[in-house]
Amino acid sequence: MNNNNVVLSSLSMDLKRIAIGFHRGSDAMAKRFIVEAYKRKEEVNTSAVAPYIKDLLEKMIISFKNEDKQKIAEDSLMYSTLFQNYCLKH
Repeated sequence: MNNNNVVLSSLSMDLKRIAIGFHRGSDAMAKRFIVEAYKRKEEVNTSAVAPYIKDLLEKMIISFKNEDKQKIAEDSLMYSTLFQNYCLKH
């Protein structure tokens, strides 16, 4: 497993925690993991991943700016699954 897979797998877990936090009403926890997701995104070596992963990383950041917490939770869960699947394939 290379470093990008480790970072993307960790990002996937952070995104799941965001989704769970907002779903449970634990906004403080979810916001903390949003900060962690920002950090993980910066750790990804974008030159070594597929182009669609680069796009997903940018769209993920944009989705965090949404006012609707349930939409952030849904998007986070979707991105989590996509990143996890990428790690399993590569």
